[in-house]
Amino acid sequence: MLHRRALLRIAIGGTAAVTLLVAVANVVVLAGARGTTADPAAEPHAQVALVLGAGLNQDGSPSGMLEDRLRAAVALYRDGRVDRILASGDHGRPGYDEPNAMRHELVRLGVPDEDVFTDHAGFATLDSVVRAKKVFDVKSAIVVTQGFHLPRALWLARQAGLTAYGLEAGAGHGYGRNGTKAKVREVIARTKAVGDILTGAKPKFLGPTVDVAGDARASRG
Repeated sequence: MLHRRALLRIAIGGTAAVTLLVAVANVVVLAGARGTTADPAAEPHAQVALVLGAGLNQDGSPSGMLEDRLRAAVALYRDGRVDRILASGDHGRPGYDEPNAMRHELVRLGVPDEDVFTDHAGFATLDSVVRAKKVFDVKSAIVVTQGFHLPRALWLARQAGLTAYGLEAGAGHGYGRNGTKAKVREVIARTKAVGDILTGAKPKFLGPTVDVAGDARASRG
């Protein structure tokens, strides 16, 4: 009986510690990611709009979430808030190519192809923001993603050394069950983000520099 009580106290203590850790990490990320808006016209000027991948439909077209991000980035470009767009996503296996799907859609929406850079190793948010800084030599960026993801993405971008601002895409869109799941996952993802920064986590790949001020064709793959 005493043994069981001791185990229970340990379990409760462990749960409390984990809960505190998650809470502190979320406060750190949320506090360090202030200054976002859903209005493209309210954004300052930056070198690029950094559009983060959000999945593809079965036919290879952008998912609903990703489409909203792309349209928000186009609004920034048309308003002169950014000079280039950097589409960063997963192209880690044959038959799945987020960056080129994003590029094709951006061009279809009116952005000149020569102003669309593609990052084919944006496997995670950390990878995308660090690669923007180290591979594409981005100094300032407007990070474009949904509101539930934006605090973590913006916080990581600033930790990576970018002068970063945030634009919420798809404001008012709930995205149904997928949106609900994403919001729940973000609580843990923010905790992981803090852990990644504290432990010096690196992107899966870096590679040669492709200057975002140069020719976008150098980023094709």
